[in-house]
Amino acid sequence: MMEDWPACKTWSPPYLKRTCGDLEVEVQWGRDSDPDYEMNRAKLSRRVNFGEFAERVASADRSNDVYTTANNQCRNGQVLERLRGDIGKLPYLTNDPTASFLWFGPAGTKTPLHHDLTNNFMAQVIGAKRINLIPLFDTPNVDNHRHCFSEMTGETIDVGCYSLATATQHTICELNAGEILFLPIGWWHHAEGLSTSITITYTNFLRENEFFRNYDTYSEV
Repeated sequence: MMEDWPACKTWSPPYLKRTCGDLEVEVQWGRDSDPDYEMNRAKLSRRVNFGEFAERVASADRSNDVYTTANNQCRNGQVLERLRGDIGKLPYLTNDPTASFLWFGPAGTKTPLHHDLTNNFMAQVIGAKRINLIPLFDTPNVDNHRHCFSEMTGETIDVGCYSLATATQHTICELNAGEILFLPIGWWHHAEGLSTSITITYTNFLRENEFFRNYDTYSEV
């Protein structure tokens, strides 16, 4: 579904700097200083020039210190809007441009074990990610301790610390450039960039996909 995307051939940190370097974006900076970097992402958020951020990603050999922020469509969506001509259309989705999210970071960038409150398409534009997947029905075995996060790292299933983890079914897949992963709502996943990586996720399916508003700990903040 991505064979006709110019982005898969042209995108790179230098290209993004040339094309969108003047835009201000919101990113996470200093994630290495906080082991709960994702749950505390608001504290680590910083508005920077996108060109500066692209340079930082390009210069990082392997790092989890800088990454685009989750739920970033409001500010970072302007980058995707400028790059719209490089991105093809996908089936099963509406034409809502605000329901796409940009994930851009160096090799070693991690997203800790969590589940989403919507169905998702994960479209890998450049680079590759390793995804550890745990099905929704194994939620009781995952130590869901806060909101949609788990205390398990997700990189491996640590049966020594979490006895119920022995019953957990999990699958590890490698998502490569030009590939799309459908991630059903509630499925637990941990992601790690294997190289400089750009991913676009989509939630604007033709069918209803706003279940997050019914989640017990959902907040507009």
